[in-house]
Amino acid sequence: MLIDKQYVAFGLVVIISFMSVSCAPGNDRWDQEISPGHQAGFWAGIWHGLIIVITFIVSLFTDEVGLYEVNNTGWSYNLGFLIGLCISIGGGLGPFRWWRRHKRYDWHKMGDEIEERVRLGVKSWLEETKKEEREKEWEEIAKKIEERMKRVLKEWAEKQ
Repeated sequence: MLIDKQYVAFGLVVIISFMSVSCAPGNDRWDQEISPGHQAGFWAGIWHGLIIVITFIVSLFTDEVGLYEVNNTGWSYNLGFLIGLCISIGGGLGPFRWWRRHKRYDWHKMGDEIEERVRLGVKSWLEETKKEEREKEWEEIAKKIEERMKRVLKEWAEKQ
């Protein structure tokens, strides 16, 4: 029995989401009353930055999960969080790549592409109009043939 790949992928996303929420900011792991002195460090910051999209969605429905762990070591957690955030959301060099890619785009090429699309649209519109005109012409020819046949048949019938 084959299992649909979409269901497998959806199941993996759900499992990974639940696993990442168990390590999300605001859980008992970093609670100072339960484990005093245990604070989130650099690696926890990277992980919390990576799973920020999932924790944001979960935080909309519950108060137990946060976006940022308040019980942290300071600058090292913040650095890790920013690195994870950039990897997760695609910050960092993403805007620079977008700018370089669009800077090189040839505006004349874009104008030519637009002109070609408009030309093809007008051409198809004209072909539809020509098709309708041709159909009208064939209808006129058919009427003339029919009239001619009636006339010939009438002449033939009257001869006898």
